[in-house]
Formats: sequence, structure tokens, C-alpha cells
Amino acid sequence: MPQSFSGIVAEVSPAVVNITTTSVVSRPVTQQRGGPMFPPGSPFSDLFRDFGIPGFPGPESPFGDPGFGAPQMQQRSNALGSGFVVSAEGLIVTNNHVIEGADEIEIEFQSGARLPAKLVGTDPSTDLAVLKVEVDKPLPFVRFGDSDTAQVGDWVLALGNPLGQGFSASAGIISAKSRALTGTYDDFIQTDAAINRGNSGGPLFNLQGEVIGVNTAILSPNGGSIGIGFSMASNVVKGVVDQLEKYGETRRGWLGVKIQDLSPEIAESLGMQAESGAMVTDVPAGPALDAGIQAGDVITSFAGNPVTDTRDLVRRVADAPVGEAVEVTVLRGGESVTLQVTLGRRELADADGSGAPQGEQPPEGASSELLGMSLVPMTPELAARLQLPETARGLVVQDIDATSDASAKGLRVGDVIVEAGQQPVATLADLRARIDEAREAGRQSVLVLVRREGEPRFVALSIAEE
Repeated sequence: MPQSFSGIVAEVSPAVVNITTTSVVSRPVTQQRGGPMFPPGSPFSDLFRDFGIPGFPGPESPFGDPGFGAPQMQQRSNALGSGFVVSAEGLIVTNNHVIEGADEIEIEFQSGARLPAKLVGTDPSTDLAVLKVEVDKPLPFVRFGDSDTAQVGDWVLALGNPLGQGFSASAGIISAKSRALTGTYDDFIQTDAAINRGNSGGPLFNLQGEVIGVNTAILSPNGGSIGIGFSMASNVVKGVVDQLEKYGETRRGWLGVKIQDLSPEIAESLGMQAESGAMVTDVPAGPALDAGIQAGDVITSFAGNPVTDTRDLVRRVADAPVGEAVEVTVLRGGESVTLQVTLGRRELADADGSGAPQGEQPPEGASSELLGMSLVPMTPELAARLQLPETARGLVVQDIDATSDASAKGLRVGDVIVEAGQQPVATLADLRARIDEAREAGRQSVLVLVRREGEPRFVALSIAEE
């Protein structure tokens, strides 16, 4: 255990900054007349409104929440956060949520000096932002370390501006790595170093004084630190900062596939010995389709590196250069196939995307029981009811036994089985044939491709007791 962190703090703290943002918000004029103030939904606000107290709209008011029917006035609001300098020229990293919506951004240095900052770029996907201050002389700055080499149990140091108290340091250990919260590109380091409101955007240091994370979020029932904090890993941050500095925006690689993790049942149904890789469930128009990747392929390697799961593949693709060809190895029919894929750009693909149609319950019709489900072949009428193309094919789940393996795996009424054993199925006879083939191969399950509201998913259904 370190005897003291004072040496590290003295070395890195000049590069840690407080961030104050100012924005203009609208507030009811009522609050400026001395009228009572209650939180939205309070029974007291309903009482004052119903009795016609000035400033509270009556029951017939079209303005919605109590107090918000009154005229609005513009008022300036301040918020606090943290950040750190990463270049002598004044480049500063923080969280996007610290500066989001700000009209003015001011940076306070440990020396007490204050400078206005301009926004270079933001990335809401990783909650990161890059700012810039104009300086006459080089600023103290810190460097990024390799977050992949950090280990659970390593000592770490968090610096920032907790609860607006000014420069503050807290120490702890890395509690876990590779945590995912809500984002596609999440790779959080979990730490028990005290992180509170106002620490957002501040650095997490290792004992070499290198930044291995950006303090972003806490898990807390009361809003204060309970020893569960999350810092975005520096190896993610570095790539985002480089792109924001260079382009003012992110430019992530795009493969153009829908994928899911391999379960032990799916791996067994494919005759795989390991569960590593990412299974392709759909290949819309894009780079992967152009290169020949197919639904049912298992991506086992990307750019020469093995793929462990879907999160690993998403990160590798995002970090890859847009417009460059990369080798993608897939497992198809028990054989490895290597393809050359020229990656597109994720941001452009997202801008062109559209939502999937919502499905409906299929009507009653002639059906047959199989694998614990009542199945009926797709018809043009069923396709119209399910908002699918008239040419759609497959077997529609009309009913399902709640005790069946299919129910346990998440299938439900309205799902459409379009493949079994990685071959299309349009009739019940097709599905029975695929089940027989799987049994003859000595497998305990059959792999089916299910579409729900336009979204595909592979499921391995048990055939042991059929």
C-alpha cells in the first residue's frame, strides 16, 4: 500500500481543471412574484391551482403542469464539472453531459486563473467532449496510459471538483473492468475511489500519473458516493479525442451486420467447440453484404485479431479506419472463410437508418404443433397483418406452450421462424426435415432464425425430447 499519494497529486494536479458552464433556461414568472413553489405533481400545487391562486393555471388550462401556464422568463443557470488538460496548447477533455447545452464555458486552473473555452467536438455515444483554451505559454498537461494493462486491485487516484468544493483528490482501487452501462461503445473501469457530482469529466490516474479513465458515472441510491464509480477507459477515450481534435466529430468504422452472442446451445447446434465469436443475424445493404458475409455466419476474427463476443467486435470495428479494407474470418457450414470488407462510416449509416415496423398478433388459421409451438406457414394475408413484405416466407408462431423450451428461450406469439439449421423454412415439412437432420448429426438442438418486428435473432431449440 502506498505510504502517500502526495507526489502523484503534486505532479498531475496542475493539469486538472474545474469547469463552470452557463446556460439560459426558462422559468415561470410566478417564481419571481413571490408565489409559492412546489415540485411538479405536488398535491399542494394542485390545491393552489384549483382555488385560483395567481400564477397557477386552472383545471381547464392547456398549459399542462401546474405553474407552467404562467408567462416564462429567461434566466441564467450555472453548472459545475471537471476536466483535464491533454496538450500544452490547451486541449481539455471532459464529459459531454458537463457542457451539453452550455452557452458559455469557463475553465478554472489550480492557480486560480480563469479562461473561456470553446467547444472542439462532442461524442454523446461515449459521453466525451473536447474543449480548447487560448494560451500564451504552454500549459501543464497529463498523458493517457494503457487501460488494457490495468488490473483489478490496482491503486487509482481520482481528481476533480466534487460537489463544487474545488480541487479534491480521492484514492481507491480498480474494482472491475469492461463494465457496460447503456452505451454501444461502453468500456468502463469500476472503482471505489470516491466520485461525486462535480467529479464528472475528471481524470482517473494510475500510480505512474497516467490517465487510465475519465470519471463519468456513479451507482448510488442517494446521489452520493457509495464506492461504485465508473470511468470510461482511456483506450476508448484516446481514439475519440484524436478524432474530435482532427475532425470535430467521430468517424467510426461500420461493418453493416446485425449480430448476437453465441450461447452454449447455439455453439453446440453449430458443432463449435468454443462459444467465442459473434453470430450474424442479418446483413442489410452495406459493406458486409458487398463482401459476401451471410446471415448465419459466425465472425471469429476481425483484422487478424480473434473476436470474443459482440462487444469485442463492435469496438474493433468502431476503431478501424473508415474506407479501408480489412480481413474478416467467418465460420460458415463448419468451414473458415476469409473475406475482404471495405468499412463504411457508422455515423452516416445511422443517419440513413429507419425503425423496424411493429408486428401484430396473427389471426387464427390452420396450424401444427412442433417444438412446443403452434406454427402456421406465412401467407400474403399474414404478412400484411404483421407489416411484412408480401414475399415474406417462414413459419408464424400462433401459440406457444408456456412450459416449452421455445418459451423459455423467449419466443412468443407473432414471431416468424425463417430458417432452421441455417436453411430457409417455408413449410412445416421444411422444419421437420431440419430437426431430423440435426438428430442424425447427434445434436441436442436445432438452430432457428427468428424475426420479431423486423429484427432477427438466432435461437437454439432443444430437440432431445421431440
